[in-house]
Amino acid sequence: MSKENNTDTGISFFEKYLTVWVALCMVVGILIGKFLPAIPEFLGKLEYAKVSIPVAILIWIMIYPMMMKVDFKSVKHVGENPQGLYLTWIVNWLIKPFTMFGMAWLFFYVVFKTLIPAELAKDYLAGAVLLGAAPCTAMVFVWSHLTKGNPAYTVVQVATNDLIILIAFVPIVKFLLGISDVHVPWDTLFLSVVLFVVVPLTGGALTRGHMLKTKGQNYFENTFLPKFGNITIIGLLLTLVIIFSFQGNVILDNPLHIGLIAVPLVIQTVLIFFIAYIAAKVMKLPHNVAAPAGMIGASNFFELSVAVAIAVFGTTSPVALATIVGVLVEVPVMLALVGFANRTTGWFKEN
Repeated sequence: MSKENNTDTGISFFEKYLTVWVALCMVVGILIGKFLPAIPEFLGKLEYAKVSIPVAILIWIMIYPMMMKVDFKSVKHVGENPQGLYLTWIVNWLIKPFTMFGMAWLFFYVVFKTLIPAELAKDYLAGAVLLGAAPCTAMVFVWSHLTKGNPAYTVVQVATNDLIILIAFVPIVKFLLGISDVHVPWDTLFLSVVLFVVVPLTGGALTRGHMLKTKGQNYFENTFLPKFGNITIIGLLLTLVIIFSFQGNVILDNPLHIGLIAVPLVIQTVLIFFIAYIAAKVMKLPHNVAAPAGMIGASNFFELSVAVAIAVFGTTSPVALATIVGVLVEVPVMLALVGFANRTTGWFKEN
């Protein structure tokens, strides 16, 4: 089987063409907002504590199935092969959020200064910050599989990052948004993390524990989890339709901005991948650890970013639009990096 075919194995039809579905959702959402404005007006009234109830439910539908995949018992194996984890933690939490901020600031305030009004630049920068502060915890299983990554290492990697998010996400976002002159109350950020990380993470862990205890691992992994196969993607797409129905005017007034927002996000994704991947080579880590380390840093927990953007800034905010562009570009860029990683296994053969 060719490497190209290997790259397709393990990624679902929905996941592989996610960019296409996001683009279609954008069109459908914009049309609803323009020709059926009563729908977003009605949905806009369904909120509690400034959190959209329909969007919150859909985001739980998105995140909950992924959280069931996380095995927190794997954390006890952290000390067995710590170098790869140290690399992941450093890249994800001490490098990535700050390079994302710098890259977005450079493009939105300098390179595209004449194309993006200052107020919108601030909002787009805030969206980029939310993306940069949330490393991938779900799709990384797919990227790891496609690069023949070490499954045990990937599980520990995801579990520890989910735990670090609970501690580090809010302070990093608060700090970088403060630099951006975007003021967000601490309690609003904490509420977002509780709603969209703690609740689904706890629910997923309890469900996983119950199913493993009552049905066994084989049933859980091969029968129960597959039932949720495309639910995450469907929840994401429905969420995007709702958001784009609110974002219609912003997009129609600034159609070029979708492409402009994408530029620093794509460059950041590639940059972070190579920082982690090359560092892994220098550290003489095996390829099945180096590839997942590069992938988890490069990709984003965009479900959390979108959720927080909506909860903190609202469904009509350009901040939410910027996080959605992250969804739009992620899959094609990550698949390109998967292909690169698979073609460079020879870099690590001596290891």
